[in-house]
Amino acid sequence: MRITLRVLLVGAILLLTYMCYRSIMSSMEFDAERALREAAIQARLIDIRKAQIEYKNVFGTHAGSFEELNKFLKETKLPFVLKEGELTDEQLEKGMKEKDAIKLGLIKRDTLWVLAKDTLFGANYNVDSLAIVPVAGTDARFSMDTATLASSSGYMVRVFESGVKYDVYLKDLNHQLLVNLKDVATKLDKYDGLRVGSVTEINNNAGNWE
Repeated sequence: MRITLRVLLVGAILLLTYMCYRSIMSSMEFDAERALREAAIQARLIDIRKAQIEYKNVFGTHAGSFEELNKFLKETKLPFVLKEGELTDEQLEKGMKEKDAIKLGLIKRDTLWVLAKDTLFGANYNVDSLAIVPVAGTDARFSMDTATLASSSGYMVRVFESGVKYDVYLKDLNHQLLVNLKDVATKLDKYDGLRVGSVTEINNNAGNWE
């Protein structure tokens, strides 16, 4: 009888140890994969922000959709100043201005007009991928929204928001850990995913991970 109890006790301890081990490993695996996916998503959201800021510089408002944003990147040309030569310390000390040095032929400044895509990201950048969440096995797209909010001083500020929810890019991972992650976001009244900008608050286009 005592031997049987000891065997059962040892078995229970081993089972509990294994369950604890699997729980820890599952959590570590979840966190590692989440970090890997979120790094790629954050990089893509930063590109979206970069494009939206330049769009607003040109048109005074943000693009309301990725179709508009992509059209801007592919078709609109932006000025690019090609610089040759700089004012020396001696010239600066004498009070010489850049425009005077240009007139004298001491330095050169030529303005070229380059596609927004090439200026912001380089010639080989795939604009059509901008809206796609960069996670293998999903063809999900980032959300896009715009709004106009009143600042504390009464100024009207144009804002945009682009993001993706946990349910989209973590849905194939541990379900309970995903539920826990969403629950924390809900309790803290936070966006349950990754986003850049906001249509409910003026945050200078910040990412919610920054």
